Amino acid sequence: MAPMSNAEVRARLTASLAELEHRLGSIKRDVTRSHSGDWAEQAQERENDEVEDAIGLETTQSIADTRAALARLDAGTYGHCERCGEPIGAARLEALPTAAHCVNCAD
Repeated sequence: MAPMSNAEVRARLTASLAELEHRLGSIKRDVTRSHSGDWAEQAQERENDEVEDAIGLETTQSIADTRAALARLDAGTYGHCERCGEPIGAARLEALPTAAHCVNCAD
């Protein structure tokens, strides 16, 4: 598999970042909406809020990972493992464009 060009990587990461930021905005709007006066509905809404909070945290981490990948691209270090310095495989970067570590160094 041929590696993606820097322009392709940047376009993919930028599109992903925009989608993640939109998703996070939607989650924040959902969490701040008013809740029902019914006790049973409030219990369900609290459960839903907990799920949305977890998704929000995951989305926030994905945004940070994407921004870090864009920073590595700008610095010229994208595609090289942050631990060992070896190239990250093209297939891994295709599957996970925010990867900062090669398969051997990944947690």
